Amino acid sequence: MQRRHFLRQAGALAALAGSGRLLAQTPPPSPHAAAAPLGQLPFAAAKPLAPIKARADRVVAVTVCTRPFRAQGPRIEAERIGRRTVVHQYGHGGSGWSLSWGSAQQAVRLALAGGDSEIAVIGCGAIGITTARVAQEAGLKVRIYAKETLPASRSFLATGVWSPDSRICTTEHASPAFKALWAQMATASFQQYQRMLGLAGAPVEWRDSYVLSEVPLDQPAGGGGEDDEPDYPSLESELLHGLRPHGLKLDPGEHPFPVPYAARYPGLIFNISAYARMLMEDFLHAGGSFQAREFESPRQFADLREKTLINCTGYGARALLGDESVIPVRGQTARLIPQPEVDYGLYWRGHNLNVVPRRDGILVQAQMPGDFNNADTTIDRASTDAAVAQLARLFPAA
Repeated sequence: MQRRHFLRQAGALAALAGSGRLLAQTPPPSPHAAAAPLGQLPFAAAKPLAPIKARADRVVAVTVCTRPFRAQGPRIEAERIGRRTVVHQYGHGGSGWSLSWGSAQQAVRLALAGGDSEIAVIGCGAIGITTARVAQEAGLKVRIYAKETLPASRSFLATGVWSPDSRICTTEHASPAFKALWAQMATASFQQYQRMLGLAGAPVEWRDSYVLSEVPLDQPAGGGGEDDEPDYPSLESELLHGLRPHGLKLDPGEHPFPVPYAARYPGLIFNISAYARMLMEDFLHAGGSFQAREFESPRQFADLREKTLINCTGYGARALLGDESVIPVRGQTARLIPQPEVDYGLYWRGHNLNVVPRRDGILVQAQMPGDFNNADTTIDRASTDAAVAQLARLFPAA
């Protein structure tokens, strides 16, 4: 019965269409009707910024990592240890993810000089896994030796923003030679990240961020959190003119935040969960292998079958090599329940408060006095609650 009813309806509609009765209901526009002037039809209004639900009961994780800072900048050089050629590549401060591809290119170039077709990479953080991928792309067979894979490494706890000059060296060590090397690494990495835009899982994407301040943006904001640290050079603004879009100062009526001064700028963020999975899958798919192993001394490198090694142990190089030039910088981060509607980041000057809108959650980080040269990874829940409460001041109605 239902099928016959459907066929009767279809036949009636066809007959109406054939007789012109349906078409008559929507007459064609008159050729004499006036067209709207070009550019006069309005665009849809931009959607307002969604408020962040900054509450302690929405914190799903609190983590602490130690960033490996070296005043001289990253160590990227080769040396002979016994019968092995070891290319050191560690000490990238807060710029590990940002510089990983360009830094890996420098290290792999040194490794290729030995002529071996198989190499070992020691460490599986951001620098280690990226170096392994660059080595594979150069035609090398690669095995990673590390205590844990990338999701269990310190790199996985990073905030995930493009910050190529974050604690990369001190101002006094920013020589012309170092600046040239840094610019090469930063540019190569940036270009690689542009090729990752639009990939499944959004490992890398552009997001607008807002700088907020109670004082004019060209004046010091104070707030502490960095008073015990050395001076760092502003390499990106000095050397990478035009590499990424510039920011825009906003008038009070152009943003919803309860502060008198603000600016908006586009920035790259890394959705580290998706990005880490992509890197590991690509490495294994390209024939790479992983062996769980922890090294207590470089003498143990002699046990490996590979003759050329790239040491990407990050902060671990301090204990492994006795390299006290590697200084820990503590960083505690809270992750709030994801809010897909929140597609912007924040940096509140004077409060040292950073917010990153990642796909796996909204990251909240407040730099604290005493973080520099601090290897303590004990979670301080009180400071997290204080940071979230501070963030909530920006959204009184949320």
